[in-house]
Amino acid sequence: MNNFQKENFLIILVSLVALAFLVWLIYFNIPVEGSESYSWVSSLSGINAIFNLISATCLFLGYKAIKKGDKETHIKLMKSAFFFSFLFLIGYIIYHTFHGETKFLSQGPIRYIYFFILITHIILAAVCLPMVLITFYHAIRKNFGVHKKIAKWTYPIWQYVSVTGVVIYLMLKLIG
Repeated sequence: MNNFQKENFLIILVSLVALAFLVWLIYFNIPVEGSESYSWVSSLSGINAIFNLISATCLFLGYKAIKKGDKETHIKLMKSAFFFSFLFLIGYIIYHTFHGETKFLSQGPIRYIYFFILITHIILAAVCLPMVLITFYHAIRKNFGVHKKIAKWTYPIWQYVSVTGVVIYLMLKLIG
C-alpha cells in the first residue's frame, strides 16, 4: 500500500469511526438527565441550521470563484465552508448529547417527503464526510488533478447535505 492509499484509508477509517459514534449518539445514547432544564439546548438546532446555511453559501460562492479562476477566494470560501460544517458537527453532537432524537410528528404526504429528505440527507452525509476530508487533503498536498476529480463529486453532495440540513430543520420547526 503506497502513501496515497494509506492516507485515504486512514481518512476513511476516521470517518467510519465518526459515523459510528454519531449513530450511537442519536439512536442508542440516553440524553443527559435533566437536560430539558437547559434552555440553551433547544436553540442549538437553529444555530446548527444557520451553520449549514452559511456552509452552503460558502460552498456555492467558492464554486463560482473557482469557475472564474479566482483561486484565493475559492480557498478562503472552501475553508470557511469546512469551518462552518465543523461548527455544525460540534453543535450537532452537543444537541444530541443533551436532547436526543427529534421526532417528526406530522402525518400525511408531508411525512413521506420529510423522511425521503431525511434518509437521503443521512446517507449522503455519511458519504460526504470522507469525501470532504479526501478532497481537502489533496488540496493541501497540492495534488490539484486528484483534488479536482474528487471535488466534482464532493461539491454537489456536500451542497445537498448542507441545504437539506436547513430544510430538515425548517420542516421540524414549521410542520413537524
